[in-house]
Amino acid sequence: MTAISAPATAARATGPILTLTCAAPLLVLINYTAPMVSVAGTADALGAGPTGPAWMINGIALGLAALLLVAGSLADDHGRRRVYVIGTWLLALSSVAVATSVNTPMFVAARLVQGAASAAMLAAGLGIIGHAFPGGPQRLHATGRYGAMLGLGIAAGPLLSGGLAAVWDWRAVYWVIALAAVALAVAASRALPESRAEHPRPPDVAGAVTLGLGVAALLIAITEGRSGWTRPPVLAALAAAGALIAAFVAVEHRRARSGGAPMIDLSLFRRPPFLVATGGALVAGVAVIGLMSYLPTVLRLAHGIAPLTSAALFCAWSGVAFLTALAAKRLRISARARLALGLLLSGAGTLPLLGVAADATWPLVVGGLVVGGLGSGLINASLTHLAIESVPPQQAGMGSGANNTARYIGASIGVAAVASVVGGQGLYAGTDIAVLAAAALCALAAAATLLPAARRP
Repeated sequence: MTAISAPATAARATGPILTLTCAAPLLVLINYTAPMVSVAGTADALGAGPTGPAWMINGIALGLAALLLVAGSLADDHGRRRVYVIGTWLLALSSVAVATSVNTPMFVAARLVQGAASAAMLAAGLGIIGHAFPGGPQRLHATGRYGAMLGLGIAAGPLLSGGLAAVWDWRAVYWVIALAAVALAVAASRALPESRAEHPRPPDVAGAVTLGLGVAALLIAITEGRSGWTRPPVLAALAAAGALIAAFVAVEHRRARSGGAPMIDLSLFRRPPFLVATGGALVAGVAVIGLMSYLPTVLRLAHGIAPLTSAALFCAWSGVAFLTALAAKRLRISARARLALGLLLSGAGTLPLLGVAADATWPLVVGGLVVGGLGSGLINASLTHLAIESVPPQQAGMGSGANNTARYIGASIGVAAVASVVGGQGLYAGTDIAVLAAAALCALAAAATLLPAARRP
């Protein structure tokens, strides 16, 4: 009888865990990007107003950003599998609501709930990975695979949405997502092990309320700002966001000083690896996800490209990002060095993309997409690793929540910025945003190179 090695036995035992947890970012990003190529048809069908398309894209980001830290805290304290499964069932139900929407408010509200469900899946899933893969090459492999699913989901979402819209209508993709979520919820409830922090904390209700409302006010201001940043409702939302986020920091500080357990341990912000992981997620959200989310619309306006064709072209970026994240573990450099390299490549690839006006050359556009895809793949793999590696083991859900919160706040800022340019100042003005985004990515890359190595306490 042939003996089975310990690594092989461990890989066999953790294989289903990795498969099921990696399904979360895949399904979430398919759902997140689904409106990219169909937003115009959806807006027409539902009678959306001037800011309707931006809300259709940003609705899910609002739910994600507002609840990711809450979901991470709940997962750590009350069971990561439990939160993962609840989130998956909620995604199935909210996807049915999106598919049956009869007007824009119903569509956006259902997308908000999808965002809440996605927050639970992402925060709990990455926490499960942190618990199941304590460190070393196995963790590097797991976080690389998880990061790769982000790229695959971004690639598959527009293709699936555009293809189904061509043969049926825009609602079809949400029925498919609902069915996939049901299958995933059933499989996860049976196959995933339960894990939680050794010492559960009492719920931080004040922190959850102030953070959720503060992020919501910020994203409302960002999304509505495309119609004028000096309008009273926008200024009021910005003021409310500042006051609520300041209140959240005060609540967390007071809770920590009184011996309670805050939702986010503010001392984490004194860790350089955590700061760069969170800052990297924010900048990547603005300069990568936010910009790329509107690229199919820019291609359609500049070149009259059909939605499905623009989705296929989009795969030059997202497909390369997927393959690069899978291969990132083969680079014999640290996670921070991979992050710095990814940021530099993304900055270089960003420059040609929002200058895709009518006289742009296709080799330049495709070249930018490929270079940007290489960078995005390295960013996804590195940030996923750093989000876990830069926090204590019992705070894996907190690290994941903070990282993803920053990512989707950034994405909302990016979408709003590009939407205002495309809808108002014209396509050429997008070059200014691309230059600023590239500069931010390069500056963060320089900061990442100065980091000490991330070590778990």
